[in-house]
Amino acid sequence: MAVHLTPDELADAVGVKRVDIIATCVQLGVPVYNGRIDRTLFQAAVEGSGGDFDQLLEDHDPHWRLH
Repeated sequence: MAVHLTPDELADAVGVKRVDIIATCVQLGVPVYNGRIDRTLFQAAVEGSGGDFDQLLEDHDPHWRLH
């Protein structure tokens, strides 16, 4: 798998919506550079915040959620 993924590619890999990936990047300070996210940096940021991606999704401001 590539290291630099689009939000759509990362969302498909994680099994969530694109907006949730972007919201997580904003919340954790993971940069989106030229429309791509470093998968290893994203994973390290999620693990560093406690490693519970599902909890991060629940903690997002509701305006980020589209479903």
